[in-house]
Amino acid sequence: MKKIVDWLQFAVVWCVARGLGRLPRPAARWVGAGLGRMVYWAVPRLRRVGVRNLEMALPGLDETPRLEILKGVYRGLGWQLAEFCRMERYTRANTEGWIRYEGLERFLGAEAEGKGVLVLTGHLGAWELSSFYHSLMGHPMGMVIRRLDNRYLDAFVNRIRCLHGNEVLHKDDFARGLITAMRTGKTVGILMDTNMTPPAGEFVPFFGRLACTASGLARVALRTGAAVVPGFLVWEAAERNGKGGYVLHFGERVELPESGDAEANVLELTRRCTAVIEGWVRRYPEQWLWIHRRWKTRPDGTRDEGIGNRE
Repeated sequence: MKKIVDWLQFAVVWCVARGLGRLPRPAARWVGAGLGRMVYWAVPRLRRVGVRNLEMALPGLDETPRLEILKGVYRGLGWQLAEFCRMERYTRANTEGWIRYEGLERFLGAEAEGKGVLVLTGHLGAWELSSFYHSLMGHPMGMVIRRLDNRYLDAFVNRIRCLHGNEVLHKDDFARGLITAMRTGKTVGILMDTNMTPPAGEFVPFFGRLACTASGLARVALRTGAAVVPGFLVWEAAERNGKGGYVLHFGERVELPESGDAEANVLELTRRCTAVIEGWVRRYPEQWLWIHRRWKTRPDGTRDEGIGNRE
């Protein structure tokens, strides 16, 4: 029965992807934004999670700006869906006018050191387009991705992700591959802004509240000496004389702590990385995935603060 359900799910996704993929880019993005609006109203559970998270993380905002941020999240997800469905058609030439780098020299400098690069990123902006564009421009990379439950969808999505040399490292068995990649000077991107559970995560502050955060990036960086470089592809409305466009930003590298205490270093580097992500989310709040239950896991012995957990 599961195989039949998986096939039906895949058929629906394939039809949507092919339909959006054949549309001109402005039309595809318009349809994608419309689908995002539909989901915003059709799935109140996720909307409530987003509202609650915004209330706790940005308490100074009134209800109206909070809702505008949340609507922007769904619009951005719809845009990303459209871009993903069209990625097979993208080339260096036809992306030149609406997507560009900022701070590429920071990535290239880290790469030239030969110890590997860990791209610190999160569910901000168009994260799927980010790694695809980087590979399209001649910089293929590994991506730590959770395996989809539907194996047909998993294969379909990963084929598109890897069209220009990218490699998927599945979360259920990535540690060994990640260390090997660093020791051979490769680049791997890690989405480090999702809720985790111990022992895979450490509790560090995120918007002023402890959040259980993946510590794998910190452990690998400290073990191998790999450079940690923030990378986020976000929508910039001011690009192209106000028409808007995507910019792939590479930030200043995150310095590795050297306290002499291995576990303290892991905790401190995880904290530094999380602080970097928070800084980018504060710059582009309408582009982060507020509908994720980021603070679901609570430290032992503390009261559940209810951040997105009452669903």
